[in-house]
Amino acid sequence: MSIPHYVTSGMGGMRTAGDLVARMEFSKGMKINDAKAYVAKKLGLTVEDLADVTVMREARELQKLGLVTGMPGAPRGIVAKMNIEKVLDIKINSCEVIRQQLGIN
Repeated sequence: MSIPHYVTSGMGGMRTAGDLVARMEFSKGMKINDAKAYVAKKLGLTVEDLADVTVMREARELQKLGLVTGMPGAPRGIVAKMNIEKVLDIKINSCEVIRQQLGIN
């Protein structure tokens, strides 16, 4: 049961770099090829690596960008989003709201 769950739970893009590329498309108005190139450069990978589940799992783990399957000690939720902000040099609204609520910048 764990393998089918792992495979199907990644349909939202976190198994590879789909969520990161989409963030660049929406936040910076980039075309898909430009967004892929930007994300690949920021992660120190090739554009082809972005679609490789194994490479991206390792990259996401090293950069602390969140994983589909939980791992002890791995960041999730807002912490992973804050790490995505740092790596991609973008602002994410939910992270800004949390910082405002906590009174930090």
